[in-house]
Amino acid sequence: MSAPAPFVDSRQVRRNFARAAADYDAAAVLPREVGSRMLERLDYVRIEPRQVLDLGCGTGLSLTALSERYPKSLVLGADACEAMLLAGRRRRSKSRWLFPFLHKGNALVSADALALPFKPGSMELVWSNLMLHWLDDPLRAFREMHRVLDVGGLLMFSTLGPDTLKELRESFSDGHAHTQRFADMHDYGDMLLDCGFADPVMDVEVLTLTYTSLDDLFRDLRQNGAACAMQSRCHGLTGRSAWLSARAAYEKRARDGRLPATFEVVYGHAWKTQARKTPDGSAIVRFDPKQRLR
Repeated sequence: MSAPAPFVDSRQVRRNFARAAADYDAAAVLPREVGSRMLERLDYVRIEPRQVLDLGCGTGLSLTALSERYPKSLVLGADACEAMLLAGRRRRSKSRWLFPFLHKGNALVSADALALPFKPGSMELVWSNLMLHWLDDPLRAFREMHRVLDVGGLLMFSTLGPDTLKELRESFSDGHAHTQRFADMHDYGDMLLDCGFADPVMDVEVLTLTYTSLDDLFRDLRQNGAACAMQSRCHGLTGRSAWLSARAAYEKRARDGRLPATFEVVYGHAWKTQARKTPDGSAIVRFDPKQRLR
């Protein structure tokens, strides 16, 4: 039986980010803010990782902060878009002369999240900021993260939930996808359990950005590489009638001359623990509640 057709156009995802790579750092307001909030959550975790993987690192915005937090660690960044990695390497080469201690031993690696080029148990922390919703099958990525984590290692990630860009999605009625498909927080929790992670902890917050026009919103999405990459998107130009209708519907949501855009940010973390086999082949996972974030 053949595999089902993918919902996400992974080649289009890479193209979108490649086009955005040169100016991504200046435009990445949301990824930078969410990454900062993830770093605050690490304040409550006591780990001293030897190797850290930033999966879906883009240009490597989080690498410096992770290197500062774990100065004795080898921090690796991995991404499927080579143009983003090249832009990150150029930026880092300019700064390494000023701050060489932040770059010692770190590297950017071209890698597919569904088939990571790292040995089992080679990482003590896997970090992923706003990457999972670009994948057709996040479950496969979680399995890879579990494989490369050592026992006692921590997975910490963020992604976007189903209320993200709801205003944009609800303004169109042409039958095409205009945003990515966003999974529910509880679905991600179930995926973590399916992969063998212990007692995943999930939470969500809603951030709202505002724009002066719908054109500004689309420009921001393009500059962030975040344009829709679903197979069911419109592959040609949106018809004039559909575009005018969507614009009018969205503009009805304006408050004080600004158009809102909702981003539902999902945060999750889980530990990889040692599984003990019973005589019938079942696995028992032990989890230390003292390691949970409070």
